[in-house]
Amino acid sequence: MKSKLTIDLNKDTIESAKSYAKSNQISLSDLIENYLNSLSKKDKNRYSVSPLVESLTGILPQKIGDNYKREYYDYLNQKYR
Repeated sequence: MKSKLTIDLNKDTIESAKSYAKSNQISLSDLIENYLNSLSKKDKNRYSVSPLVESLTGILPQKIGDNYKREYYDYLNQKYR
């Protein structure tokens, strides 16, 4: 079901949008509708986590020691002696 919407925009923005829509062979209404739909889809997908990532949650330690760089340096130093 289609509905009308009135919005106030800067004249330059409107002209730019009309030009973009014309060059992409799409109506200005469809362009705006597609953009608004993409925004709502981004919000829905932003917080979804794949089952793989969900299964990996909690595997790594919560806190890394303050001297992790030193520990890593010591590890590499022993490994490549």
